[in-house]
Amino acid sequence: MLQLWAGIDAGKTHHHCVVIDEEGARLFSQRVANDEADLLDLMGSIAALGGGGEVVWAVDLNHGGAALLIALLAAHDQQLLYIPGRTVHHASRTYRGDGKTDAKDAAVIADQARMRRDLQPVRTGDDISVDLRILTARRTDKACDRTRAINRLRAQLLEYFPALEQAFDYSRSKAGLLLLTRYQTPDALRRLGQKRLHTWLRSQRTRSSADVAERAMTAAKSQYTTVAAQRIGAPMVAELAQEVLDIQNQLDALDTLIAERFREHHQAEVMLSMPGFGPLLGAEFLGAIGGDLSVFDSVDRLAGVAGLALAPKDSGRIRGNHHRPRRYDRRLLRACYMAAMSSLRSSTASRTYYDRKRAEGKTHVQSVLSLARRRLNVLWAMLRDGTVYKPPGDLVPSSA
Repeated sequence: MLQLWAGIDAGKTHHHCVVIDEEGARLFSQRVANDEADLLDLMGSIAALGGGGEVVWAVDLNHGGAALLIALLAAHDQQLLYIPGRTVHHASRTYRGDGKTDAKDAAVIADQARMRRDLQPVRTGDDISVDLRILTARRTDKACDRTRAINRLRAQLLEYFPALEQAFDYSRSKAGLLLLTRYQTPDALRRLGQKRLHTWLRSQRTRSSADVAERAMTAAKSQYTTVAAQRIGAPMVAELAQEVLDIQNQLDALDTLIAERFREHHQAEVMLSMPGFGPLLGAEFLGAIGGDLSVFDSVDRLAGVAGLALAPKDSGRIRGNHHRPRRYDRRLLRACYMAAMSSLRSSTASRTYYDRKRAEGKTHVQSVLSLARRRLNVLWAMLRDGTVYKPPGDLVPSSA
């Protein structure tokens, strides 16, 4: 029986599949629609080509346009490896020809799967972890939209009313944003007056309404000149302020949904017991690893995927030079890094370890990364054994 390797160059509407044998000879090359019936026909054709032998599939996407293909392969218990697109791009330079085609990329994917031993299976994840991955990705998009809207708002306000732009931190002050939805110019604020502004802000149930009114009025009294950009800029500022408030409401709803879905996962209690991990960072972590540690051979492999295992960069007389690997899961690294940062405020053990690294001469970022790597060892053991976190010195075991 033959052993075959099937490389898939995934696309939105169509994929290209190339199958090679143990010698690297191309046995099959076909473009197939991203449709369930066509993909099932493709799987049947390749199974028949192998005569019942083992088929190793490899794909350059682990979600998006390849999601249906991945689901079908998983449902039929097929072995599927993931090769990042960056790896395929660099590997293709070592193959004959300068041109780029879907068929060539698929052949490169298949050949890399045949030769390499460092590739990991696609992490399909359980239903909850898939939901968490989608929800946290959506939250990241919304947070970026909010940041962009605030930056546009500040830039526009700076053109005609710089004192009010400086008066509030609009990324934190909901009261400042509410103010801008109604009053955006110095003359409008002066006509209203501080007392009536305070009354209106209080009716909107804003915090520190008296302080907000005072700061806004101080800004208004510092500028009596009307800048040309005010006529068009003021309504734009009002629109942007309302946009930021709407996005914030959507973020709050997403946070609630993420927290509720996260707490349904069987590892939620273990994750929440670890200092620094709350529902949001715990959801990002579980979404990134697929909710299952079994796809990782060891904690060292998980650290490598998270970008927390430094890679050596020695050459000639240079020894001991290390750098962060180029291929790593940035969302997983962010979850580990931010959790380590948060743990500095709540965990004595984390603070002690961080201070020791700083005393050794490491920078803040290096110290936090070292702490994140150390915490990953603990979290790995906790998730593997199903035990909740116990601070150092507490020898009483506890099961989740």
